[in-house]
Amino acid sequence: MYRKIMSFLEIWKESSHRKPLILQGARQVGKTYSVLEFGRIHYENVAYFNFETNPKLAETFAENISPDYLIPILSHIAGQTIVREKTLIIFDEVQLCERALTSLKYFCEDAPDYHIIVAGSLLGVAVNRTKFSFPVGKVDMKTLYPMDMEEFMLALGEDALVEQIKECFRTDTPLPDALHDTAMQLYRRYLVVGGMPECVMQFAQTGDDILVRHTQDTILASYLNDMSKYNNLNEIKKTRLVYDNITVQLSRKNTRFQYKLVKKGGRASEFENAIEWLCLSGIVSQVFRVEQVKKPLENYRDIDAFKIYVSDPGLLAAKKDLAADDILYMTEELNDFKGGLTENYVNVQLVINGYRTYYWESERGAEIDFVIQRAGKLIPIEVKSADNTKAKSLKVYMDTYKPDYAIKLSAKNFGFANGKKTVPLYAAFCI
Repeated sequence: MYRKIMSFLEIWKESSHRKPLILQGARQVGKTYSVLEFGRIHYENVAYFNFETNPKLAETFAENISPDYLIPILSHIAGQTIVREKTLIIFDEVQLCERALTSLKYFCEDAPDYHIIVAGSLLGVAVNRTKFSFPVGKVDMKTLYPMDMEEFMLALGEDALVEQIKECFRTDTPLPDALHDTAMQLYRRYLVVGGMPECVMQFAQTGDDILVRHTQDTILASYLNDMSKYNNLNEIKKTRLVYDNITVQLSRKNTRFQYKLVKKGGRASEFENAIEWLCLSGIVSQVFRVEQVKKPLENYRDIDAFKIYVSDPGLLAAKKDLAADDILYMTEELNDFKGGLTENYVNVQLVINGYRTYYWESERGAEIDFVIQRAGKLIPIEVKSADNTKAKSLKVYMDTYKPDYAIKLSAKNFGFANGKKTVPLYAAFCI
């Protein structure tokens, strides 16, 4: 399956400023598959080391972490000669070996000709611990996310449709009705399957929703296990409480996160560490409210007002135990959840595209779902789950801040009128 990360890795390989690469991301997003496939295509051989399946491996790094000492030993363990620039060295689940992470500093300084990629599911959590000596300035970093809507459609063989969608987005011309309907069906299918590569592959091969849901439940169970394995003892229960409560928060008309919904009388001081753990692990992302829409947006965020979205729409559907048909046909039973589900989907696409997302709220309650900086401009994005796109809040925002243009995401076809770029939900990946 095609992953966009491959283009980044190719640029990294050829860069004269290349450093050891840390590839982070939540469990099951395809880190190991992507780097192994990249190594297979672009290198003569791959030396792969997994600190989870081979715990004794960490002993190699216990005494000496200089490249001159490590390379002969690693060559012996891998059963093949590690050659400068021709071998890709992969350290997987590196969060289990602090010294291996620290060794990257010395590979960068003393042996830059060795090509090294390290991957880890909970690196954000691990490096936040005080005991970790992180190789600051000596590594390149990249986060891998679940597959976005474009990668999902490509995995299902919809290459031509993807190209037409991109062209219609660029030119603001409607997609032919039949193709628009097909793309909307694929969008709803993506809400069910999500972007976890194993789930996408299973659906592409079998079309079996039950099999996909079983895999999603397995991934959710592994997340719960990680909350116990890589967390402080007194934080485990709080982290699970917050995680379990996210679907409740997204079912409300106002999807702003409220501590009192997690626990009666709940306060920020009680749950802020749990939220930080979930964000660092890549399982969720936090979207803050901006008090003023000015550059840089980060300077105007309200740390006490935020929303939390899950990193994958399919896992959100599984967590909520939503039936596939209910999502595919958007039944009335989902009315309370449609808004939150759609917002969550859009946030995933924007984050994958590298945007830092915020939302805006006026004193009188007008709200814009997302504000991003796109091509140097601050752009508001209004999200609607259906084709009812009357947006009073957007008018208030545009009258207040007079943006260059606004984006309206809904079930409506492409278009542009009155400073508003209409984009169908399936094309959020184009933004």
